Amino acid sequence: MTTWFIADLHLSPARADISALFADFLQQLAEQQPDALYILGDLVDAWIGDDDHSEFALQLQQQLRQLTASGVPVYFIAGNRDFLIGRDFAENTGVQLLTEPTLVDLYGRNTLLLHGDSLCTADSSYQRFRRVIRARWLTKLLLALPLSVRMRIARRLRAASKTQQPLSTEQLQLMDVTPAAVLAMFQHYQVEHMIHGHTHRPAVHHHPLPDGGVAERTVLGDWYQQGSMLKVTAQAAELLTQPL
Repeated sequence: MTTWFIADLHLSPARADISALFADFLQQLAEQQPDALYILGDLVDAWIGDDDHSEFALQLQQQLRQLTASGVPVYFIAGNRDFLIGRDFAENTGVQLLTEPTLVDLYGRNTLLLHGDSLCTADSSYQRFRRVIRARWLTKLLLALPLSVRMRIARRLRAASKTQQPLSTEQLQLMDVTPAAVLAMFQHYQVEHMIHGHTHRPAVHHHPLPDGGVAERTVLGDWYQQGSMLKVTAQAAELLTQPL
C-alpha cells in the first residue's frame, strides 16, 4: 500500500532531461502498481490549453495515459502554471482532476492537498494576480484566443521564466507560506495534516494549534536538478529524490 505525491516538475521542451526522468518515474509506478499518484500542480511550465497538439503536449498525455491504463489512479490539482488543464486533458490521459483544496483519507489520516500558492500571502501582488488570472471569465477569454497566439504567449513566458534554474534565496523567501495562512487552513478544514508544493522547499513542518495539538505540513520539492517525490505508506512517509 503506497501513494506517491509530486509537484513543480515544470516540464517543458527546453528540459528534455527532466521529461525523461518523469517518463522513467511513471514507468516505475506502472510496474510497482501503487494505490495512487497525486500531482499537486505545475506539472508543466506553461499549459496553453487542451487543444495544444504539439509533440511535447501529446507525448506527455500519452505517458500519463499509459500509467492510468495500467491501473494506477492519477489525480491532479492545478498549479499557477497549468490551471488551463481541463476536461479534454483528463479524457486523453485518464487523470482525474481535483478541486483545490481537496481532503483525502490517507491511510486513516485526514489530509488536505493543495498546490500551495494560496498560502503565500506575504506576496500581495502575486495574490492579486492569482485572483484575476484564475477568474472564470478570464480563463474563457484566454482559451478563446487562437492557438497560435497562445503558443506565442507560452514561448514568451518560458523565455522569461525563472523556473528553468534554481531560485534565489530572496525569491524563495517571498514565495514561501505565511504561518497565519497555514494555521487558518488547518483550522478551517479541521485537519492536522497537509501536503503541498509551490514553495520548492521540501521539508516536514510542525505547527502548534490553539487547542494544544500539533499539525504536520509536508512540502514537496521541485524537479530542477533532480526528481523530488513523497512516498506515503500506512506506516510512514518519506521525501525522496531521484537523480537525473
